[in-house]
Amino acid sequence: MPGAPGTPRLGGPALRLTVLVGENDRCHHRPLYSEIVHRARAAGLAGASVFRGIEGFGASSLVHTARLLSLSEDLPVAVVIVDTEERVRAFLPELDGLRPAGLVTLERCEVLRYAGPPGGADGHGSDRKSGGEGGA
Repeated sequence: MPGAPGTPRLGGPALRLTVLVGENDRCHHRPLYSEIVHRARAAGLAGASVFRGIEGFGASSLVHTARLLSLSEDLPVAVVIVDTEERVRAFLPELDGLRPAGLVTLERCEVLRYAGPPGGADGHGSDRKSGGEGGA
C-alpha cells in the first residue's frame, strides 16, 4: 500500500497541506483534527501530523492561549499533510465534506527524505506506530 511504513515513495517536489482548526472542533463526535488524520491515512497519503499551538487567534479575533491564568481550552491545532501535488489536491474534497472552520493552506515544498525505520514503524517488523516517528 502506498504510504505504508518503511515505503520510500516520496521525494522531490511535493505539496504541504496545512489545516488550522480549534482543538475543540468536532466531526461526528470525534476531534476534527483526528478525523482529518484518519481520512488522510485512508486515502493513502504519505503522512500527517497534528501540532497543538500554545497561543493564537483566527477569523474570530479571539485570542486562545495555554497560559496558566487563562481558561481557554480551545487551543489552535495545525494538521500538516505532505505528499505529491496530485495526491494532496485529490484529497481536498475530503476537507470540503468536513467544512472545517479555520484556515486551509497549500504550499509547495521539497521532500529530502521520506522513509520509516527498517523493519516497520517500531523497528521490529510491526505496523505499530512508535512515539519517535513523525508523520508529515
